[in-house]
Amino acid sequence: MPTIYIGTGGYSDTDLIGSLYPHGAKASEFLHHYANHYDCVEINASFHASIGQKTLLGMLNKADGRLKFSLKLHQDFSHNFTATAKTAQAFLNILTPLQGYLAPLLLQFPHSFERNFANRQYLGEVVKWFDGYPLAIEFRHPSWHINPVFDYFAKLSHIIWVNADYPKNIGLPNTPFWVNTRTAYYRLHGHNKNWWDENSAKDRHNYRYSDDELGKIADEIFSHRANFDELFIYFQNTTNAHSFYNIMMLKEKLSAYGFVVKTPTSSGQGALF
Repeated sequence: MPTIYIGTGGYSDTDLIGSLYPHGAKASEFLHHYANHYDCVEINASFHASIGQKTLLGMLNKADGRLKFSLKLHQDFSHNFTATAKTAQAFLNILTPLQGYLAPLLLQFPHSFERNFANRQYLGEVVKWFDGYPLAIEFRHPSWHINPVFDYFAKLSHIIWVNADYPKNIGLPNTPFWVNTRTAYYRLHGHNKNWWDENSAKDRHNYRYSDDELGKIADEIFSHRANFDELFIYFQNTTNAHSFYNIMMLKEKLSAYGFVVKTPTSSGQGALF
């Protein structure tokens, strides 16, 4: 069976206190508790500000070898388009401490990033900058979800198509699960139909998947098991601790299919579940 890693987008949401994190836990202790339950984490802080080796070393120390890290590329790469090859190399240079613990990097383009000539040229440049590193790319505009783009991804071994589960029928893609490399990447955003009306990412992800919805996701993953060796799944719905309950539900369903998923370990401060 392929290896499945499951975690969340970020780990600092205080909504998780009382479920994933024990009452009284300090923010500096969150990652330690997180690593008792999950085996990968998507670092979103690197999207908002530059991150240094000292910070990464601190994360590694708290994870104690129990986590793989996906770092989200800074918004200069995906939203501002001010990044350069030099910017990319500087970012890659700080990743040295993560050797052996680095999961795919994440490049998430906004809905405004349509497929046109200029953006295609830019994408080609970014892909070159990260040659040799696994780069997962999420496109929120439907114009990218077409066969020529799939063909392009299929030819390059270091770029990974991000499968993303979004709310339905609101102008976001609803592309079936598809894998172009032996490493797959899946982001679960929830089905909040008020996505466009919400004021923040936290509000957009205020959604808890139903048992039936997660059953369909598990079925989908199982049906594609021959197409990947490892799969990274990141729940984005940490709001109101939705991710905590949904991850338990999905793990149960994947385990029933024979996948091995991480079970919680006690941190010495009491098991959380």
